[in-house]
Amino acid sequence: MSLYDSGAATQRAIAFLTTEEVLGYLRVTPRTIYRLIRSGELPAVRIGRQWRFRRTDLDNWLDRQRAVTL
Repeated sequence: MSLYDSGAATQRAIAFLTTEEVLGYLRVTPRTIYRLIRSGELPAVRIGRQWRFRRTDLDNWLDRQRAVTL
């Protein structure tokens, strides 16, 4: 059975978010997202001219931010 037959490829595709999706998820401005990427604070992967974000990386980043503010 291939990855495509099992639906695993679909799950992996969903695991990555676009910049627009991250804007809605974090409810911040594009300027904030790009500033966090540039500073290395926000984990992201550049594919061509677009940025992609793993949802698990974002959730882990949010957990770390919450821990810092406590």
